[in-house]
Amino acid sequence: MATHTGLAGTVKVGSDAISEIVSFSIDETNDTVESSNLSSSAKTYKALRKDATGTIECHWDETDTNGQEALDVGSEVTLNLYPEGSDSGDAYYTGTAIITGASVGVTLDGIISRSFTVQFTGGLTHTTV
Repeated sequence: MATHTGLAGTVKVGSDAISEIVSFSIDETNDTVESSNLSSSAKTYKALRKDATGTIECHWDETDTNGQEALDVGSEVTLNLYPEGSDSGDAYYTGTAIITGASVGVTLDGIISRSFTVQFTGGLTHTTV
């Protein structure tokens, strides 16, 4: 069984890597509808539509014009998320994402942070490099 660390992870807007990535997450869900009938002894369900959202955490880099600065709230971009790196054979997720939120965090004794929330439209594709 293979295990990986986050050291090789990266996120790209199209083919442009986002600089200063600290972390990212992807949440996939699937809607269901109850299909039980009156004689059912236990509830049954049918799968409907898939959905996916995500977050990207970075150290703020205002010079990253093709990465962080391309993630304007309301914009639609192609995101490629690589948990184990982007070398040949590595698994990754790709999809069209709408940027639903962006924030900047400033603390007295820390590095300025930048956070993005995304809603994928049309689902996510799991594939390999």
